Amino acid sequence: MSETGQDPGWTDPPLTADGHAQAREAVAALAPAPIKRIIASPYRRALQTATPIAQHLGLTIEVHVGVREHKAYSCDVGSPTTEIAREWPHLDFSHIPEIWWPVENEATPMVRKRAAQFRAEMEGPGWDHTLVISHWGFLLSLTGESFENGEWRRIRY
Repeated sequence: MSETGQDPGWTDPPLTADGHAQAREAVAALAPAPIKRIIASPYRRALQTATPIAQHLGLTIEVHVGVREHKAYSCDVGSPTTEIAREWPHLDFSHIPEIWWPVENEATPMVRKRAAQFRAEMEGPGWDHTLVISHWGFLLSLTGESFENGEWRRIRY
């Protein structure tokens, strides 16, 4: 999308070859970090990014619908829970409805509200060692900073 400025019309696209390479780079970059918990959105590309990191660290991915992308483009339409649960049978999707992405475009104030709710959750113990794998629109609302694909930062609240 960002290269052409045009919506390609793909729903819940998988990682590209570059995305898989970035996930492998993240494994190496994050290996020395004291990560004890991984939270990822239910989008296929987030789960594909989280999987090698979780495997390397011996952790289980927690799927959290609240860290999903905002609904603005076709790639922001997810896959039904039963479908992604078949692809990741070792993960718990029992708390996620079958259709978990917004049907309509999610306006910025709604994304900010969702980010604020997640930030409030992050104020509890244990968050210093949590890796969150999310998306540009949500991360912008959460941190006020723009992230490139594959980029990560340590954030303290």
